[in-house]
Amino acid sequence: MIGLRSLLFNVLFYLWTALILTICLPLLAAPSRILFGAGRAWAHGNLAMLRFICGLFYEVRGLENLPAGPCIIASKHQSAWDTMIFSTFVDGPSYVLKQELLKIPLFGRYVIAAGCIPVDRSGGPSALRHLIDHARKTVAEGRKIVIFPEGTRVAPGAHQPYHPGTAALYAKLGVPVVPVALNSGLYWGRHDFLKKPGCIVLEILPPIAPGMARKAFAPELENRIETASTRLLANTGTVPTEIASPL
Repeated sequence: MIGLRSLLFNVLFYLWTALILTICLPLLAAPSRILFGAGRAWAHGNLAMLRFICGLFYEVRGLENLPAGPCIIASKHQSAWDTMIFSTFVDGPSYVLKQELLKIPLFGRYVIAAGCIPVDRSGGPSALRHLIDHARKTVAEGRKIVIFPEGTRVAPGAHQPYHPGTAALYAKLGVPVVPVALNSGLYWGRHDFLKKPGCIVLEILPPIAPGMARKAFAPELENRIETASTRLLANTGTVPTEIASPL
């Protein structure tokens, strides 16, 4: 039954995505805020399908820890689910993402129009400079940046070295960094076709204020995210009757 439900979700996911990309083509020339609204509708549609087809709920904790102004949201990354959830409660987030995604037809155009920050993961120092320059413009617009410090999805309980990009942004931008823990990989794994029923928990942790030395910041960020994510994995609960949307 889980396999059949997952197949149905996958088919509808691609149809819904194709529909949004097609009908929103005129928005590529519209103000970015309108484009953000389309992205939010796409995310909410996917989350609704996960709930009603797959029995996969979600809960967002710690919204009070999210600053009102620009900041860097540094999140654990276990699932494709992580890439859609932030647009449901962050106004116009700018995602740091791999440059290869720009090659996807239509989707790449939306990424550019939405002001996301593509990064060449093999670009070395020049890629880091590009990241910082683009991020400065994003912060100047009052927007929040979403970055996955490990740079890739990892299995629940696994750990990849944190890339230097987050620490570089923290040192150069002078805005808070908000660590985020989650357990999404338990239900929608990196290479897993199945979407398992349950409740994904995303926890927004207290922000790290600007001013910490870069050498101290990097291990502090990693420790906060990994400790909280391990705790969420250990405390996985059952599916609730009702999960309130963060909006």
